Amino acid sequence: MALPSTIGAGGDLARRRVHEQLTGGQRDLAGRIFRALLLISLGVSLAVLASLFYDVISTGSTVFSTRAESFLSGSVRQTAARAGVFQAIRGTFWIGGFVVVLAFPIGVASAVYLEEYASKGRISRLIDVNIRNLAGVPSIVYGILGLTIFVKQLEGLTGGRALMAAGITLAILVLPIVIITSAEAIRAVPDSLREAGYGVGATRSEVVRSQVLPYALPGIITGTVLALARAIGEAAPLYLCGAVTGLLPGKEGLLDPSQLQDRFTALPVVIAEWSRNPRAGFDEIAAAAIIVMLVIVLAMNTVAIVLRTRYEKKRN
Repeated sequence: MALPSTIGAGGDLARRRVHEQLTGGQRDLAGRIFRALLLISLGVSLAVLASLFYDVISTGSTVFSTRAESFLSGSVRQTAARAGVFQAIRGTFWIGGFVVVLAFPIGVASAVYLEEYASKGRISRLIDVNIRNLAGVPSIVYGILGLTIFVKQLEGLTGGRALMAAGITLAILVLPIVIITSAEAIRAVPDSLREAGYGVGATRSEVVRSQVLPYALPGIITGTVLALARAIGEAAPLYLCGAVTGLLPGKEGLLDPSQLQDRFTALPVVIAEWSRNPRAGFDEIAAAAIIVMLVIVLAMNTVAIVLRTRYEKKRN
């Protein structure tokens, strides 16, 4: 019975001796200081995040405790006691829908082509560099793009300063992020999986469909959800594409497609407007709107985690 403990003690002794030989018997003081600094940075970041959460929840909880139903189903108004966020939720929902329908399939397909089909030469490297540069362009620049093309040039199709123009603009905004994250996930697929598929006579499309994409799917899901979270949190492009906080149409349906060419608002816009409103009560409803957005983002992340875990189990 003493044999396993003896082996374990011998293994620990061997590891210590190897470590002493590699370090010369000296303590890694710089490494310990660096580790302590990292822990301090993590602690400060968590403390700041916790304080922000506490401030928002404590300020906005009064709205949900007094009139949660009317706040979630009410329209955007100029009086804090009667204002609601349903129209903002509706606009955010449709913007997310445009991102899912346009940015996700185009971005993933582009990543598959660049990683699996395109020849590795100057042109592909130039395209990759430009995509990464586009991912770092400020959102206000995409707002100007949307104003110029989708609001003015394509007014007959989008309705001008309307929800459709904003949705397409934000889909373009996150498209480079979707391409980059999907390409990284595909690049992480072991070459042995591809070689095994080619070894049994599979074509390139069959290898991509049955080996590469299933393996890379957890990473692709994570990247696309992060891109979606950024899209529904942007406010600057929405202002340029016509987002307003008053004189909105009275349509109350969430899935009515006729509202795509109407004036609109979204959660980031009402949060920004209510936060800078000096009148009493607007701080509380702005914090409540932030809580609504946090719930939406956390719900999306939860769905992504569940799907990622499921596909990782299948992959393993």
